[in-house]
Amino acid sequence: MIAFSIMGKSCRTLLNCVSFGNTTVTFLMRRPVSCRSKVQMGIRSIVSHSGAVFMPAKVAVVTKTTRYEFEQQRYRFAELSEEDMKHLLAMKGSSYSGLLERHNIHTRNVEHIVDSLRKEGVEVRVMRRGEYDEETVRWADAIISAGGDGTMLLVAGKVFDKDKPVLGVNTDPERSEGHLCLPVHYTHSFSEALQKLRRGEFRWQWRQRIRVHLEGTGINPSPVDLHEQQLSLEQHNQAHRIITDTQRRAGAKNHSVSGPLLLPVRGLNEIFIGESLSSRASYYEISVDDGPWEKQKSSGVNVSTGTGSKAWSYNINKLVGQAVEDILRIGKVQSGLPITLDQDLIDKSTKEYNNSLTFDPEDYRMFFSIREPIINRVYSCSLQRGFARKVSIRSRCWDACMVVDGGTSFEFNDGAIATITMSEDDQLRTVLLRD
Repeated sequence: MIAFSIMGKSCRTLLNCVSFGNTTVTFLMRRPVSCRSKVQMGIRSIVSHSGAVFMPAKVAVVTKTTRYEFEQQRYRFAELSEEDMKHLLAMKGSSYSGLLERHNIHTRNVEHIVDSLRKEGVEVRVMRRGEYDEETVRWADAIISAGGDGTMLLVAGKVFDKDKPVLGVNTDPERSEGHLCLPVHYTHSFSEALQKLRRGEFRWQWRQRIRVHLEGTGINPSPVDLHEQQLSLEQHNQAHRIITDTQRRAGAKNHSVSGPLLLPVRGLNEIFIGESLSSRASYYEISVDDGPWEKQKSSGVNVSTGTGSKAWSYNINKLVGQAVEDILRIGKVQSGLPITLDQDLIDKSTKEYNNSLTFDPEDYRMFFSIREPIINRVYSCSLQRGFARKVSIRSRCWDACMVVDGGTSFEFNDGAIATITMSEDDQLRTVLLRD
């Protein structure tokens, strides 16, 4: 048993035990009863660097579905041969040999991960994304996502135990960014990463996640899984209109939730709410941190974590150099200041602004963004983006959905109310390992 103690004034004691196989790691922390995010993050950083140990006895390795596998499934379902598949891919401008090559690279890297684990005496279960379920999560001491960021988001979505580690390994780094994965160096030397993990040469990172309470009328709280489905808009809409046997027996056409219902998913990156048809404006009312309700029309609302602040949220809000140059030029004219608008100033200003949009994954705040708000005498947008601890949205949409991490979709039409918050219980335990 390893214990760490951090002392402070007016503190209470928190004992947190984490077990991996036969190893128990105990964190003994003293911290104020009422802690702000920076204090919590500081304590976590100190503890995370102080001899953490990673020695799981059982590991689940969840692999992505490669494009080659996806195309195979499609064409086999249509009862077409491998030759038919090659011909049709060529007609679409896709390379059969290229897809097969990327698939083989991914497969070899997965085998490398599994072999490295088994050489250390770890019991391993390997499964595809579609086979991954809650029973697997309960069985494993730790879970490894073998793919890219999309696979990592899928894997994280089923983990509700904040003491169960989740690691990501990018199995095709030339074609996948892998922000949530270990450094690319370890893709081909996972045994080295495993040794560093066993020696405690890393730190835990508790990534904050978003939870959603749903209530109101005209909703169906049953999720539609988008990860393994390539749905047309019509298929997506029909999937949301599936009525459960209980609802059918009751003769209900619209599901109604009288009290707040906690949805069985957590957002590691973001929650997006908007009309399914992207060309249609989303109509809703929004309240930030229990402030007044504001009637809005826009292209939708995105609520992001610190992890997701480098993903979709970043690209919604970032500025390009051309826009910054135009703004600086206008500012120069309006102010009359003798500013030299050279490329260096434009580049630095652009970088500084864009960097301000990202924040720490362990931060307990959320960042909301109103996409392309419509502002006129009827609709307003007092704040297009900003930090919040709570965001409430009342839908006035016709055919909208609420999508968690781009993979789980919920119907969210007129009468539905979503309350978006964070909780310490929803943190995801991940690893920070340097090259």
